[in-house]
Amino acid sequence: MLNFITWDVSPDIFSLGPVTVRWYGLLFALAFVLTQPIEKYIYRKDGRTDEDVDILTMYMIIGTVIGARLGHCLFYDPVHYLSNPLEIFKIWEGGLASHGGTVGILLALYMFCRKYKFDYLWVLDRIVIVVAVGGACIRLGNLMNSEIIGRPTDVPWAFKFVRNNELFNGVRAFVDPRHPTQLYESLFCVFLFILLYFLWKRGAGQVRGLLFGLFVTLLFTFRFLVEFLKENQEEFENALPLNMGQWLSIPLILIGIVVLVNAARQPRQSQPRVNA
Repeated sequence: MLNFITWDVSPDIFSLGPVTVRWYGLLFALAFVLTQPIEKYIYRKDGRTDEDVDILTMYMIIGTVIGARLGHCLFYDPVHYLSNPLEIFKIWEGGLASHGGTVGILLALYMFCRKYKFDYLWVLDRIVIVVAVGGACIRLGNLMNSEIIGRPTDVPWAFKFVRNNELFNGVRAFVDPRHPTQLYESLFCVFLFILLYFLWKRGAGQVRGLLFGLFVTLLFTFRFLVEFLKENQEEFENALPLNMGQWLSIPLILIGIVVLVNAARQPRQSQPRVNA
């Protein structure tokens, strides 16, 4: 009996002339398609309009793409990209960082709130519910790309990534069954969505900062822990006591804890406050 799963899925769905449609791009786009109706439902229940969500979604898309791309370039290979700045724009060649995407989203939403007079934490408390869905889709895209793979393991659900020919510690990925860490993270994001949506339905959205603080704390704590099961993405990380993903998760965990502590001291708030 096989004690592993052979993963030999093509990252491409189909090609039409020079255009190739890939699973990662489809799942990235699907993240926004799936989350917009959920966010509209939440906003309607909380007394806001569909138009608010449409504008918010545009800010989210721009913030996610720019933040994730710049995060990858600056966190994982700054020397190369600062020496070749035009390559930063070559998103089709791959290279997006979730921590950079997080920063990009936070900045984009801040600008949205400043312009349209929303309370920042009120918006964050609701957006994290659907961000969890987006995270699940994106990590499935990583799985379809056979990238961001785990370390060798003998667990029965291990994956052999046949299409990944990168060397990890001198061993090619397809030789040993490995942890499907992309799947672990995707499933955890599904869990976060269910948890946050349930808490919002129970009125947790009235406690300013509670859902956002909980999301950031849980997500990046899990990210910190799951990194122990992953191969490092860049060679320089082998010399670090923790990899780059873990170092970048620590400040976000601390921010989440601070927001949670502050939320415990906040009165309930049924409507979004307007920025001064």
